[in-house]
Amino acid sequence: MNKSELVEALAGENGLTYKKAEEIVNLVFDSMAATLSEGGRIEIRGFGSFVVKDYKSYMGRNPKTGEMIKVKPKRLPFFKVGKELRERVNSARRS
Repeated sequence: MNKSELVEALAGENGLTYKKAEEIVNLVFDSMAATLSEGGRIEIRGFGSFVVKDYKSYMGRNPKTGEMIKVKPKRLPFFKVGKELRERVNSARRS
């Protein structure tokens, strides 16, 4: 499912216009991105949690040239699946 499919599902199941559903989805995603960029944590019970992990700088290798390069430190979002979602995905596979 991509973003536009999510908007269509929200609009169709709740009797909203496509534009209103799109505003809601954008508001949720923008709020989540702002929280993560400020170093916050997002937890959605039964679904999972989002955190930001800090990675130190390290020496890497350019795969094309083989040249050693210094990779700058970075912060990346990380998703940890919740128990309920993991169980739902696994039970769907067995059926």
